[in-house]
Amino acid sequence: MTVTRFAPSPTGYIHVGNLRTALMNYLIARKSGGTFILRIDDTDPERSKEEYVDAIKEDLDWLGLHWDRVERQSERLDRYAEAAQTLREMGRFYECFETPTELDLKRKKQLNMGRPPVYDRAALDLPEAEKDRLRAERGQGHWRFKLDQERIEWTDGILGDISIDAASVSDPVLIRGDGQVLYTLASVVDDTEMGVTDVVRGSDHVTNTATQIQMIRALGGTPPAFAHHSLLTGPQGEALSKRLGTLSIRDLRARGVAPMALLSLMARLGSSQPVELRASVAELVDGFDISQFGSAPTKFDERDLFPLTARVLQGLSLDAVRPRIDAAGVPADKAEVFWLVVRDNITTIDEVDGWWKLFSEGAEPVIDPDDAEFVAQAMALLPEGPHDADTWGKWTAEVKAATGRKGKGLFMPLRKALTGRAHGPDMSQVLPLLQVIRARG
Repeated sequence: MTVTRFAPSPTGYIHVGNLRTALMNYLIARKSGGTFILRIDDTDPERSKEEYVDAIKEDLDWLGLHWDRVERQSERLDRYAEAAQTLREMGRFYECFETPTELDLKRKKQLNMGRPPVYDRAALDLPEAEKDRLRAERGQGHWRFKLDQERIEWTDGILGDISIDAASVSDPVLIRGDGQVLYTLASVVDDTEMGVTDVVRGSDHVTNTATQIQMIRALGGTPPAFAHHSLLTGPQGEALSKRLGTLSIRDLRARGVAPMALLSLMARLGSSQPVELRASVAELVDGFDISQFGSAPTKFDERDLFPLTARVLQGLSLDAVRPRIDAAGVPADKAEVFWLVVRDNITTIDEVDGWWKLFSEGAEPVIDPDDAEFVAQAMALLPEGPHDADTWGKWTAEVKAATGRKGKGLFMPLRKALTGRAHGPDMSQVLPLLQVIRARG
């Protein structure tokens, strides 16, 4: 059975970059009838916040990406300790005492000599007496996994055949000096024990994947099938990482982006398939194919979300938006006609407030000086309400006969005078909804 996972750290809100990873893993699980695990990476007690755990769940739930079970890494520390001890007994785990400054100096020296900045394994040669002295001076050391210095190879679901020389990679730190278990160890233990079969994550994790494959095998497990998606850039190819804080799921939600608009874009972005608005998550599952994605950096433009959101709204019935229409203050007897009139003219659902305010309170007229006399004459010919779908046609015909105006010169000044807007729904539909019509002379 296919088992995938999404493993966010609860140190902030999830953003579009996180979502891409979550969505791909979710779709793979659902397409095969497998299991999707939400795994909270909360081994850092100082940075992890429960409010972010709740926010992650809320955002995924809003998107319709429902998990099969939740795991907390903070509740599995004993399992990581056992794995660490197993690696020690195998001679694959060793304690190091270099300070960050000392490690930085080593890296700079290696670079100056034209060598890759790889940890030199100096700690392996320390006698026990020296280790005791360093512990007394500096406290507990950090622990590294000893890589077998051979080529690590796998066939990536997106990148194809990958081969990395482990000799060109530093032995990864798995436990810090303060005892905190780092993601690399926790992820390996969890993926192995939870039976994870497929892992999709960003291409910035390729080197991590190489080291984790060795670790999984050292612990007697079978590595999952890995796929590394491209990283997102801005619309001009600029780095997006500094802006991800403003592209959180909840911020996009607050700006009116519809869930299916966001999911439809992210399910195809960076693939050879065109972006197509889907009506449900189930439709995304049916059309998903990880092999269609490429390795090139993928441009993301948040502006693309709003035309898709507008299309989502255009397909919604009154029942689907009734709570929001009620909240705008639209009377029940006018709700249906109101929604039919405005839904093709809004980009986000929050725009219904402005349209109802226009219909119920009127709008500040926009009248060009050259049109002032014409508008005053036309308004004098406007019949008393109530108005119906025929009122606009009859009125403008009478105005045309009286003034000689026609076409855009006739209709545009009247639209702007009545609604304060140059664009909007058909005025034959708007006029019956206008509750306040004042003389515009």
